Amino acid sequence: MEETNETNRELHSGKAPKKGYTGIIVIAIMVALIAIAAAVLLYHELYTKPLLEENQDLKELAELEKQEMENQYKEFDLQYEQLQRTIKNDSLIAQIENERRHTQQLLEELERTKATDAAEIKRLKAEIASLRAVLQSYIMQVDSLNRLNQSLNEENTQIKTQMAEQTAQITNLSTERNQLKDKVNIAAQLDATGFWVTPKNKKSKDTQKVKDVKKLAFGFTIVKNVTAQNGQRIVYARILKPDNSVMGKKGTFPYENTELEYTEKKYIDYTGEEEKVTMYSDVTEFLEAGTYKLFIFCDKQMIGQTSFTLK
Repeated sequence: MEETNETNRELHSGKAPKKGYTGIIVIAIMVALIAIAAAVLLYHELYTKPLLEENQDLKELAELEKQEMENQYKEFDLQYEQLQRTIKNDSLIAQIENERRHTQQLLEELERTKATDAAEIKRLKAEIASLRAVLQSYIMQVDSLNRLNQSLNEENTQIKTQMAEQTAQITNLSTERNQLKDKVNIAAQLDATGFWVTPKNKKSKDTQKVKDVKKLAFGFTIVKNVTAQNGQRIVYARILKPDNSVMGKKGTFPYENTELEYTEKKYIDYTGEEEKVTMYSDVTEFLEAGTYKLFIFCDKQMIGQTSFTLK
């Protein structure tokens, strides 16, 4: 009874009961934490996750290229070892041993080098051509010295088998690298969406009557792409009339080993972010009623298309 009287006094005095007020604060904090967690998760799914996936593809591509180089250095070392087994000339054996140690030293440098160290990878990659030329010269010398040695054929067979295995491994790595390159290139292609087309009459007012159309206003949105290279682009618009002829031919552009005629073109500065593009085309020829097709091209790729009807 005393607790009830105390609560009534707090209500009459304009103050909320302490326990109820504390509960409201706890609920508000929980709601705020849930909202923050949802926002963080949404940002991760929309922005952070795609960027991490693209960076992972590039990292895997660099690792494959480094692995391919390591296999080439190991192939050189293996061939030097096999050459040493097939000759008895001490002087030549010593020379080959020096070159073999040099190859092993470069291999150790490569193994210590990170795949993302572009400058060092480029230097070690340039060494491969020099090593290959030196190795070839020793192979020719050994072949000359051992031309009459019957056992050389057996050794050569073993070398060729091991070389074939190494070559097959390098070929497989090259295939994987090319597949990753294709994946990265596809991810870097631009994509257009959200098309709209508005026919205009001679007073620049909207119209749907084909006989009144003097200008076409159209546009689209190039979606965000963190993988695509930033910089100036040329966007080509190709409009086909109902008879499939190109409307308002202004010139040509390259596409899949041929030249296509375009209706309009526009220069844009792409920053990797979503970009809205608007274009206009004056109508100076006879237009017939029917369905028209609009194709958008950029970087020698068709990045989007739509159709519209004039009555």
